[in-house]
Amino acid sequence: MNAIQISPFQLSLAYLLLIFPAAVILWYGVGLMKPMLIAAVRMTVQLLLVGLYLQVIFDRDNPWLNGLWLGVMLVVADVSILRHCGFRLQRFLVPVFLALTAGILIPLLLFVGLVLSGSNLLHARFVIPIGGMILGNCLRANIVGIGRFYQDIRKNEKLYLQCLAFGATRAEATRPFVADAFQAAMAPTIATMATIGLVSLPGMMTGVILGGTDPGTAIMYQIAITLSILSGTAITIFLAVQLTARHSFDPYGILRKEIFADK
Repeated sequence: MNAIQISPFQLSLAYLLLIFPAAVILWYGVGLMKPMLIAAVRMTVQLLLVGLYLQVIFDRDNPWLNGLWLGVMLVVADVSILRHCGFRLQRFLVPVFLALTAGILIPLLLFVGLVLSGSNLLHARFVIPIGGMILGNCLRANIVGIGRFYQDIRKNEKLYLQCLAFGATRAEATRPFVADAFQAAMAPTIATMATIGLVSLPGMMTGVILGGTDPGTAIMYQIAITLSILSGTAITIFLAVQLTARHSFDPYGILRKEIFADK
């Protein structure tokens, strides 16, 4: 069984679904109408362009081209995280990029090399969709985790400085903030994993089933990708905090205010 093809006309009917959020927005006078419409247009244009490019990537299936596209995804995610968290790009661009790269490549290579029994590690069928799913979750977790870590230190600066004054090292003084940030970033992923299959059918599993694969195989894939996402998220959060911290504090352990875009 193959996936049911959707014509451009049928796809256009899906935009009727915007009627419902638009009605709520208008009813309550929330200023989200313009952002919603812009987001819908951007989403459509971006996905159409990416779809055309991915078709080229899948047809050629060149390892270098696949790796290049994955690199582009990492850079876009990197910039997005830093902008959402309010950091200066030049300060954290490289550390967060390295953290994201490790958080994607480690579970991706394990997924393809072990779970899929050593299939082509840079095959477009694996690198693009699996890497994209892991990266998407890492992006959301990093926005929560990194943002939480540095904002908490700013809000509790006196407590942090007091710990330093009492003889604590920077690592010791920041440990509670790291723990809170890690918990906040990981909690949504763990909660989703705990209710998966009961509360919702995840995207990968649904896509595989719609593509004609039997539910049993789809479940196997979903279990493996869920574990990969959890692992990648943990790796990324840990490395992002550790690597950015090297550029965030002066020799006395004081948080540098110039790392923030509002300074």
